[in-house]
Formats: sequence, C-alpha cells, structure tokens
Amino acid sequence: MKIIILCLLSIFTFAIEIQKPQSYQGDENINSWLMSEKLDGIRAYWDGKELLTRKGKKIYAPSWFTKNFPDFELDGELWTKRDDFENIQSIVMDKTPSLEWKQITYNIFEVPNAKADFIKRLEKANKWFIKNKNSHVQIIKQEKVVNKENLNKYLEEIINKKGEGVIIKDPSKEYHTGRSPFILKVKKAKDMEGVVIGINISQKTKVLKSLVIKLENGITFNLGTGFTDKQRKYPAKIGDIVTFKYYGFTKNGKPKFASFLHIRKD
Repeated sequence: MKIIILCLLSIFTFAIEIQKPQSYQGDENINSWLMSEKLDGIRAYWDGKELLTRKGKKIYAPSWFTKNFPDFELDGELWTKRDDFENIQSIVMDKTPSLEWKQITYNIFEVPNAKADFIKRLEKANKWFIKNKNSHVQIIKQEKVVNKENLNKYLEEIINKKGEGVIIKDPSKEYHTGRSPFILKVKKAKDMEGVVIGINISQKTKVLKSLVIKLENGITFNLGTGFTDKQRKYPAKIGDIVTFKYYGFTKNGKPKFASFLHIRKD
C-alpha cells in the first residue's frame, strides 16, 4: 500500500522547476499586464540541449526541428492548431519521431533564468531566432491588458475560435518558478488532472460508465461525462493521468460538473 501511495505522489512531482500559473479570480489588479492565448498543446522545456516535458521526460524531436536552438533555456508549447490536442500528443510523445512533426511549431512564452523583465527575456529569444532561423519556432504574441473588459473580450474571441483560454502575466517581474500569483490562467471553466484508480463498466452496455479519479489531495470521485463513443469503448487505463474540466467544488471537495477532456501522456 505504501509503495502504491508513493507511486501516485510521484506522478504529480515535477522533475524540473517550471513556472505554473494560478487561476484568475477576477479581483486582481491586472491593468498593464500582458495577455496571450493559452495554447492547448504539449509544454516543452528546452534546457539548452534537448526538449523535455514538464515532468522532465525527454521529447524525441527530430534534429531538424531543434536546428539552431540556443544554448540557453526556453519554455514553450508544442502545438499545431486549436482543438487538436490528441493529434499533437500522438506526434510529440512518440519515441520514434515521424514526418508528422512538420505539423508542429514550438511556441515560446518564456526564457527561463534570463536576468531581465519579461519583455526583455522574450526579446532575447526573438533576437536569437532572427539571426538563427528556424521556421518551426514562434514567439507567442503578447498584448497589453487595458482593463478587465478588454481581457473578457479577448477571452471570448479565443473561446469562439475553439481556443482554450488566456494567460496573463505581470511583465515587470523577474523570472521565477513555482505556482505564481503574477501568472494567471483565464478560462471559462477550470481544469484539473487526476489519476485513474478504477474503471466502472456498465453491465448493460458493456462500455465505460465512469472512471474513478484520485486527485492530488487524495479525494476520489467518479468521472462519467465528456467521453466519446470510442473513448467509452476503449477507456483510459488504471494509472493514466486524465485532464477534466469542472465548475467549482462541492462541500466535500469534489469537482462539480466534471467532464473528461483527454488523457495526458506528457
């Protein structure tokens, strides 16, 4: 039992120190912050030699994809287009890189450990790739937050295009890691990850009824909505990490109106 608990805890442990946003509550003073689209892809950390997942696992990118990457660190998202997570994940997490990598772009949103404010940190990456061309690299566009109405309008535009949400950031802060009040994710619904510890199959239909999910804080609940017919026929396995969206919590700490989004393999 002790071994199982330690294994579950290790799933949620980051192997590398990265920035992690908090959720936007609506009462923060965000005027003059910067906002950008939150891309729903695979986060990738360039350590100066290779790309790593947020948990420190090697990403087997083709050598031509990382051609002209710098010897300093980068943080970004491997992405294709909106509403395409399953395709992105299948390409990026394959240990034998395929020609499908030509669909992928590396979208940079941070330059870790650079000694400067956020804007100057991004300038460092931009200047590098102006001199060292790579058609698969983009610097994520940042726009100034005028006020909360401006932010809400920007969020609506992205949601209407099937985007995931918005990241807002205080550009005056130096680089730092961990969960930060100066980096916030803005979404219509919140999302969370959990470990599959049980699978409930319908006796009548013989397909998935619900997944039993264990959260990082130990709370368990049944996740029964959001699945396609194919996902109910071929459900996640015990030990898989799944992402789901939800709208607040019950008095017992369980996610309200939770709905399956996808299995994470990064």
